[in-house]
Amino acid sequence: MSKWQDKDMQVIIGNLLRGGVLLSTAIVIIGGIIYLYRHGGQYPEYKTFHSQPIEFRTITGIFHSVWEGRGRGIIQLGILVLIATPIFRVAFSVVGYLVEKDYLYVAITLLVLCIILFSMLGGKAG
Repeated sequence: MSKWQDKDMQVIIGNLLRGGVLLSTAIVIIGGIIYLYRHGGQYPEYKTFHSQPIEFRTITGIFHSVWEGRGRGIIQLGILVLIATPIFRVAFSVVGYLVEKDYLYVAITLLVLCIILFSMLGGKAG
């Protein structure tokens, strides 16, 4: 069995990032096609501001909208996948550093992952 090397980790991380971006792009395109098919003939009203509908402000609302086959929900899912891609990259880096037994980088990467997750989940909305 060959030893795990930095190059192997770099290739996997590169493929992970590339795959996440391609997957999110495909999801957004599919959602855009559905949205334009259903709403392409409507004219936008620019006189009054309409904020984001409430169902697109939560992850469960987005998944519910996707389950219903709504184009905007599918587009939002693609954006969530795009946001999650670098987070998965950092999480994979923790595993890679554990395999390499580089515990200093494990600690640093876990700290970065905690900061990212705290800033996303612990923030105050309002």
